[in-house]
Amino acid sequence: MFRRIITAALIAGAVAGLVATGLQTTRVWPLILAAETFEDAAPTQAHHHGATTPMAAPAEAWAPSDGTERMLYTLLFNLLAGFGFALLVNAGLALSQAAGRRLDSLTGLLWGCAGFAGFALAPALGLPPELPGMPAAELFDRQVWWLATVLATLTGIGLIALPRNPGLALLGLALIAAPHIVGAPHPMADETSRVPAALAASFVSASLATAAVFWLTLGALSGWLQRSPQVR
Repeated sequence: MFRRIITAALIAGAVAGLVATGLQTTRVWPLILAAETFEDAAPTQAHHHGATTPMAAPAEAWAPSDGTERMLYTLLFNLLAGFGFALLVNAGLALSQAAGRRLDSLTGLLWGCAGFAGFALAPALGLPPELPGMPAAELFDRQVWWLATVLATLTGIGLIALPRNPGLALLGLALIAAPHIVGAPHPMADETSRVPAALAASFVSASLATAAVFWLTLGALSGWLQRSPQVR
């Protein structure tokens, strides 16, 4: 079983990572590059407790150059992320099969839907993907809310998926809703962005669409590979 999980995770993660990289290259990067032109045009300012004061431009953090270098780093990240997420999905599928549940591409697709909902869609409802130059709350606050939302959403989906247990299903719905009732951290009200709203909306749509394709590919392929005699 362990060998089957690792093999399926490697293949499914690699394919999903390649697909995600292709979509990011054609759909997401052009929007980021467009937003960077607005960021570069903005005057350099420092924000401290809502106050804005001019200051010298800080040293720029390292970033991969546009073109081949950025694509290679993106591909590497997507392959690693694909393998990591595929391990989770395939381990879950193996446990599901051991519990006597059906295992096929459709089952894997459902697991992919759960992964997309937990890791991408639910967090995006409170913290949509942001372009460079857009105002944002403190990084630590966003990370805590994102992690809490992922855990609550995935736990809630798991409780809802349990057969014939209305009480746990209601608890699952409450868990899914809880982070959004508390609310995500947001930047100061006086912070503005030079990035056009239409560009930001296009970026959110492209990012979520890419994440959806990534997770659905990962899930469906994992379910199929788990049943394939070649990976046993």
